Amino acid sequence: MMADAPLILWFRRDLRLADNPMLAEAAATGRPLIPLFILDPETEALGAAPKWRLGLGLEAFAAALEGMGSRLVLRRGPALAVLEALVAETGAAGVHWSRLWEPDWRARDEGVKAGLRRAGIGAASHAGHTIFEPWEVETGQGGFYRVYTPFWKAVKDRPVAASAAPPARLPSPAEWPVSERLADWDLGRAMNRGAAVVAPHLAVGEAAAAERLARFLSGPVDRYAAERDRPDAPVTSRLSENLTYGEISARSLWHAGMRARAEGRAGAEKFLQELVWREFGWHLLYHTPEIARRNWRADWDGFPWRGDNPDALRWRRGMTGEPFVDAAMRELFVTGTMHNRARLIAGSYLTKHLLTDWRVGQAWFEECLVDWDPASNALGWQWVAGSGPDASPYFRIFNPATQAEKFDPECAYRQRFLAEIARKPGPEALAFFEAVPRSWGLAPDRCYPRPVLGLAEGRERALAAYGQRNN
Repeated sequence: MMADAPLILWFRRDLRLADNPMLAEAAATGRPLIPLFILDPETEALGAAPKWRLGLGLEAFAAALEGMGSRLVLRRGPALAVLEALVAETGAAGVHWSRLWEPDWRARDEGVKAGLRRAGIGAASHAGHTIFEPWEVETGQGGFYRVYTPFWKAVKDRPVAASAAPPARLPSPAEWPVSERLADWDLGRAMNRGAAVVAPHLAVGEAAAAERLARFLSGPVDRYAAERDRPDAPVTSRLSENLTYGEISARSLWHAGMRARAEGRAGAEKFLQELVWREFGWHLLYHTPEIARRNWRADWDGFPWRGDNPDALRWRRGMTGEPFVDAAMRELFVTGTMHNRARLIAGSYLTKHLLTDWRVGQAWFEECLVDWDPASNALGWQWVAGSGPDASPYFRIFNPATQAEKFDPECAYRQRFLAEIARKPGPEALAFFEAVPRSWGLAPDRCYPRPVLGLAEGRERALAAYGQRNN
């Protein structure tokens, strides 16, 4: 193999220059580097919001590479076929990528590695999407953790390698291969008019992620433990969006949180615990990939879930008549994200009060969340439904009204997103009606809907269904 043969760097969920093990190791070889992104069938299958947000991230990352004297090559097609063709065009010495563990992505990557090696092409995968590789955290008996708290205790004092600085330079090939145009892919097509509404709420790219972290550490972290469940309080980091696309590494956030904890910052420990909850989700998805689409606990397979139904349609549209639930669903349409406490309330209402299969909600979040994370999404939905590992007991049924009194006591969150109950609707409450499809026929001057069902009635119905499951 010629010493100056380039390496292909297949970027996916690692759109950053700093603390990128794959990039650092490849740059250390001194070989020319060809950064590549492939729009393959697995990526084409993304929901509207994550696919659109991915396109924005690719645009920002391409600009960052150009600032280093490099560029991002774009190709479309099945990953193995694209890589084999690019190797033939460039004489590349091998292909590098960062490991991912969503079941379809993992199957794709295993097929790519096997196919490249059969063809005599070097193939190397690297860490980088999580702090720890899933197989690195084991119980005392050598198995994997099924409960979060022991998992947290196992990793909270474990040494973590320092974050790496970005490479000083990225050697370029003598001739760049032809690239497709990002605009031609039209990754935001399914967002329609919602894109203009959601865009102002985003922080796209590595530089924006660093700014978001600095802003969190400048003050909100001190209130994080006490107020993180308050959707009316701006104390969360909002870094889940950037973690999703690898615009900042989980390892960098870990070290930032550890420094804050050493400084005595009040919310640092809780921030680290939430970061490790994400880690726990990927740990479980690796060891039990069925969590993505099936009940993790097989004894839930006989539960009388309702499939998609008219009540679930009202839930998706933020028209259930339960203000806290509807505010959450409208926040999703206006900002592309949803506060974590609101996710719990909206998820509990769908799966317990409305007895709707958690996969109906999971699919809607896959379509609408710009911070969609397959592991966290599956773990969160199965937790709130009661069917997952370390799940909320089924008899714990969140009451949206009492939750609102506790976590939105001044009605600020509900009025922020519900035009019908606000004396003078603000821009975000009105923006919801600009974002949703016109075919829904919604308007801010209409009366707020009556509840789908009484909260007490829904609770009793859910408990009865739970009792039937145990008979």
